[in-house]
Amino acid sequence: MYSEKVMEHFSNPRNVGVLKDADGVGEVGNPVCGDMMSFYIKVEGDRLSDVKFQTFGCGAAIAVSSMVSEMAMGKTLDEAMQITNQDVADELGGLPGNKMHCSNLGADALHKAIEDFRQNRVKQAKKKAEPAPKPQIVGSCCPYCDGPIEGLEEVCGTCHVEFGSCDECGELMNKKGNKCPHCGATTVRV
Repeated sequence: MYSEKVMEHFSNPRNVGVLKDADGVGEVGNPVCGDMMSFYIKVEGDRLSDVKFQTFGCGAAIAVSSMVSEMAMGKTLDEAMQITNQDVADELGGLPGNKMHCSNLGADALHKAIEDFRQNRVKQAKKKAEPAPKPQIVGSCCPYCDGPIEGLEEVCGTCHVEFGSCDECGELMNKKGNKCPHCGATTVRV
C-alpha cells in the first residue's frame, strides 16, 4: 500500500521539531481525517536555512511533512512556493488515492509559513518607515513644572527640561529622562 520511501520517512522523519525564533509559521489541518501540520521556517537572505515541522496524523501525513521539509531546505522562497502536492507524492514514490490530501496539507503548511514570513517582513518594514509621533505641545503645559508651553519649543522656558517624545504614547517627556510622566514607559530596556 505505501512505498518504501513513505515507510522510511514515517519511521525516521527528518526535521521534526519547533523553531522557537521562527521567521514564519504555517498551520493547516483537515477536520475530516484529523491531520494537523505546523511548519516553522528560518530565512537567510531569500533562502530557507531551516525548516521544522510538527504533525499530528497518520503515517502518510508524517511522511509527507518529512519529505516537504527536505524538499524545501535550502530553496529560495519562490522555489519553495512552487512545491506542489503532486511533487511531494512523486518524491515519496506515490501515495494511495485516499491519502493524497496529506500531500496537499504538507505543501499548504509550507506555503503558509512562507506567506507568514513575507507578511511579517512587510509589517516590520512599515514599522521602521513610520516616523515617531510628534508630541502635541501647542497651548499645553510642561509635564514637569506645569509651566506654559506656547509653541513648538524644544526646551521648557521655566524648568529648562529638553523635550522629546515617548516611544510608547507619543507625549512629551524629558529627552534625557528614563520614564514618561504620562504612560510610565521607560526608555531603559532590560
